[in-house]
Amino acid sequence: MKTQTLETLFTDTLRDIYYAERKILKSLPKMIRAAQSSELAAAFEKHRDETEVQIQRLQQVFELCGKRAQAKTCPAIDGILEEGDEVMESFKGTPVVDAGLIASAQAVEHYEMSRYGSLAAWADALGMTDAASLLRESLQEETATDEALSTLAEGSVNRAAVHEMA
Repeated sequence: MKTQTLETLFTDTLRDIYYAERKILKSLPKMIRAAQSSELAAAFEKHRDETEVQIQRLQQVFELCGKRAQAKTCPAIDGILEEGDEVMESFKGTPVVDAGLIASAQAVEHYEMSRYGSLAAWADALGMTDAASLLRESLQEETATDEALSTLAEGSVNRAAVHEMA
C-alpha cells in the first residue's frame, strides 16, 4: 500500500480543485446567460476571466511539484453545479433567478475558498513557498468574488426578487 503523506493529500486535493475550476469555467457562460441583472452577468464574466487565470496558476503549481496537471473527479463541485442548474431551470427568466444564482455561486466560492486555504497552508508546511503564494492569490480572488456577490445580493438582487413576489 502506498504511504499516505501530506504531500499525497496535497496532490490529491490539487487535482480536485483543478477539476472543479475547469467545471466551473464551463458552467459560467450558462450562468451569464441566465442572469437577469446586467451587474450579475458582469460579475460572472469577471469571474470567468479570473477562473481562466486560476487554472493557469494551478498548472504552475503542478509544475512546481514536478507533476502533470491532472484532474480528479470532484463529486462535491458536480453536486453544487447541478443544484445551480436546477435553480436556473426552476426560476428562468425572473428576478428570483438572480438571487438563486448568487446563492449557488457563493456555494461554489465557499468550496473553492476552503480548498485554496487548505492547499496554501499545506504548501507552507511542505516548504513550497512559491506554490503557497500562487494558491493564496486564487484564495484572495475567490474571497473578493464572494464579497462582491454578497454586496450585489444585498444591494439590489434580493429586493428585485422580493418585488417579483408582490
